[in-house]
Amino acid sequence: MYSLFKILTLAFLSIALVSCGDDDDPVTPVVETNTIVDIAVGDAQFSTLVAALTRVDLVSTLQGDGPFTVFAPTNAAFTALGVDLATISDDALKEILLYHVLGAEVKSTDLADGQTYASTAAATGPGGNALSMLVEKANGGVKVNNVATVTAADISADNGVIHIVDNVITPLDIVGHAQANSNFSSLVGALVSAPGELVGVLQGDGPFTVFAPINSGFDAIADVVATLTGDQLASVLTYHVVSGANVLSTDLSNGMEVATVNGQNFKVLLGDKVQLEDAGGNASDVIITDVQATNGVIHALGSVIIPAL
Repeated sequence: MYSLFKILTLAFLSIALVSCGDDDDPVTPVVETNTIVDIAVGDAQFSTLVAALTRVDLVSTLQGDGPFTVFAPTNAAFTALGVDLATISDDALKEILLYHVLGAEVKSTDLADGQTYASTAAATGPGGNALSMLVEKANGGVKVNNVATVTAADISADNGVIHIVDNVITPLDIVGHAQANSNFSSLVGALVSAPGELVGVLQGDGPFTVFAPINSGFDAIADVVATLTGDQLASVLTYHVVSGANVLSTDLSNGMEVATVNGQNFKVLLGDKVQLEDAGGNASDVIITDVQATNGVIHALGSVIIPAL
C-alpha cells in the first residue's frame, strides 16, 4: 500500500508539473482577418471569382497589404460573360481578373461626377503598360467601361474596398475604348463610314497611338466634314493615327514632328498645356492622355486636326 501511495503521489506531481508548464507557455492569439479574399470566400455569390483567383494564383496577391480596389463580378456575371472558364487560358484569365483590380483604395465617395480613367493591375498593354478602365459616375450610379454597373459599393476590407459589379469587365482595344466612351461617338461613326475598313485596322495588333477628337471637336467642323469625300474623311481620320508605336505623353517633346498613317506630320507644342499643330497651323488641345488599350494608347483632343487635303 505504501508503494502504491508513492506511485500515485508521483503521478499526481507529474501531472501538476506538466499542467503548470503548459500554463506558462505563451498562447499564440488567433488573428481574425477580413481581407478582400476573406470577404469573397465567405460569400457564395463570389464562388466563381474565388475559383478563378485560385486557379491563376492571385489569392495570395489579394491577401497582401494593398490597398486594393476590386470590382467583384458575381457568379451570374461570369455566366453572362459567355466565356468557358474551363477552356480560357491561364494568361487570358489572369489578365481579366487583374483588370478588375486597382492599386489604390477608391471608394464611391472619392469619385467626382463624370468620367475618370483609372490604371488597372493588368500590366499587359504594349511595353508592359497598365491597361486603363473608364469609370463613370452619373445619376447616383457608377458604371465601368459602360458595360458593368456597380450594384453594391464600398464594402470595406482590411486591405482595401470591394465594389460588386453585374458584369465581367474585359480589357478593351482602341476601338473598344472609343465605343465605351459616349464622348467619342462622332469619331466612331466617322471610322465606320469612312472607306478603308478603319475600324478593323484599329482592332489589329498595332501598337497604335490615336489622338481622338471628342464629339464637340467634330461638331465644330460639321460644315467642313459635310463637304468631304469618303477618301478625304479617311485622310483626316488617319491623320490622327500613329502606327507601330505606343506613344505615351511622357514620350512627347516640344516641337516634335509626329509621322501619321496619313503620310503627313503634325507638330507637338508643349507649354502651359499640350497641343498639336496641324498642317494649316491650327492648334488642338490634348485634354486627356494615356488611355491604355490592349493594342495601343489613346489621347483625347478638344478639336479635329486637319491635314493638307
